[in-house]
Amino acid sequence: MQASKTQRTEHSESWPFRVRPLTPKLGAELIGVDLAAGVDQALFDAIYEAFLRHQVLLFGTQELPPGRQVEFARRFGEVQIHVMNQYHIEGYPELYRLSNLDEQGNPTGRHPDKGTLAWHTDGSWRRVTGQATILYAEILPERGGETYFCDMYGAYERLSLEWKARIANLRAVHNLDFSRNRRHGEEPMTDAQRQAVPPVDHPIVRTHPETGRKCVFLGDHAEYVLGMDYAAGRALIDELNELIVHPDLTYEHRWNPGQLILWDNRCLLHRATEYDAARERRVIRRCTVLGETPRP
Repeated sequence: MQASKTQRTEHSESWPFRVRPLTPKLGAELIGVDLAAGVDQALFDAIYEAFLRHQVLLFGTQELPPGRQVEFARRFGEVQIHVMNQYHIEGYPELYRLSNLDEQGNPTGRHPDKGTLAWHTDGSWRRVTGQATILYAEILPERGGETYFCDMYGAYERLSLEWKARIANLRAVHNLDFSRNRRHGEEPMTDAQRQAVPPVDHPIVRTHPETGRKCVFLGDHAEYVLGMDYAAGRALIDELNELIVHPDLTYEHRWNPGQLILWDNRCLLHRATEYDAARERRVIRRCTVLGETPRP
């Protein structure tokens, strides 16, 4: 069950957990939350307030079975069943498993999803885009495989007046098939999967539906700009995708096994970093909660 919007936006200094900022501008660790024990309404309301305020939430090391992860995700809303069903966990189609291991648990040498290495926002290739993503770490490499997050509120605020005017009414077309093909160097999607998720267009500048703040909504799934020459639109997207990432607006997370991170796709970009998929082992499970259709 979701909290009401009134409950979500009210702030209380009596949250039932301690908060440790992850950076001066982005993210917080919630200390003292046992997700495996279940989340009642009061705790969820406090988590949601922190979610809107801090954008990225880290939960301490804990054993969290797949079913509990899905249960927690459903508190936020409808959980996406990803079109690329080859990544589904048996019994839990809501979970998307990123693993480089074979059936014997050995590294295959193949990265499971190279699209995750580029800055993006989950589910932007759908008309109803991603609201929250919940990532849980099972097995981690000794080196690499971090996850980075970047604040798109701050990115928009730092754009020049000229850039803001230039993109104010533009819409970008987001296409999962485009982003997956160019990152993998192959066609990882079947014809049926492509047909299930045709390209969709969204405003490049969106207003967050709950905070009312403007942010840049772009990333690697964005292919071209409506009404522009294809090459010119690609050039604009590439230039803007580089311009909106700022080191001081970024949180770089190095994982420990058993950690869980929750973030707001509506106002963030994120990406993973490389690791040695031939020698190291990495298993992450992800689920994404659907939100709404972006509005300018």
